[in-house]
Amino acid sequence: MKSNRSLRTAGTALKYAAIFVLFAFLLFPVYWMAVTSLKNNVESYRIIPSLWPEKLSLDGYRTLFQDGKFLIYYQNNLLVSALAALLICVISIMAGYALSRFHFRWNLLLLATFSFSQMMPVISRLISLYGILRRLGMTDSHLGLVLAISATQVPFSISLMASFFDGIPRDLEEAAWTDGCGRIKTLLRIIMPLVVPGILAVGIYSFLMTWDDYLHAITLVRSPALWTLSQGLKLTYMGEVSDWQLINSASILGALPMIFVFFFFQKYMVKGLVAGAVKG
Repeated sequence: MKSNRSLRTAGTALKYAAIFVLFAFLLFPVYWMAVTSLKNNVESYRIIPSLWPEKLSLDGYRTLFQDGKFLIYYQNNLLVSALAALLICVISIMAGYALSRFHFRWNLLLLATFSFSQMMPVISRLISLYGILRRLGMTDSHLGLVLAISATQVPFSISLMASFFDGIPRDLEEAAWTDGCGRIKTLLRIIMPLVVPGILAVGIYSFLMTWDDYLHAITLVRSPALWTLSQGLKLTYMGEVSDWQLINSASILGALPMIFVFFFFQKYMVKGLVAGAVKG
């Protein structure tokens, strides 16, 4: 009896030790980024690095806040991410509802096409996207960047929203129609409040993916005044001899919105994704 209890205790200890090692391995790059942002460049370039700065230095953060370019990149990134999340949510709600409620001959083919589009690497679509936006005169603009990013994320978002709408009984809509509501009013007043977890999941997913985007921005945007954060960080602060304190300070400030959004809204995101998977 005691041997079994000892084995269970040892197994539990090993499990928690493995989890601790895994988390330490995953979080060490974040720790190193934060520590390097507090070191001066002389200490950062040492052959034998130190795990903690000998003297804390906030010069990197001061330089970024005094440098107007970084704040412009930050503002552009926030604007593009918010607009893309809003546009993707609107399209996903309308298209997801249509796929869920209007079953036609090519429904399954359309959903399969959405799934197939997610298997293709982003870079394989950039040439065609660039050509289309160039003909429309929308390159080197935030609007063109938002449309390009939205085109990449919309297929998954539509499929997710369709699975949520599938879980809503049609009897609710029929009762609303009997009371005189039209289809649009029924969608806005009856159905959408019931799929709020799905809308939040799509919005958070879209915002996080857009915030971290680099390939679309570096391909479509050329004017420095329109650069997003990742693009500006690469083209402005990184070179043959990099200021590692400045770069890591910018990376910490750039990661703060993602940490904030995920920390405060992760339960809605996880709930939305899991509920959508179960309903689908």
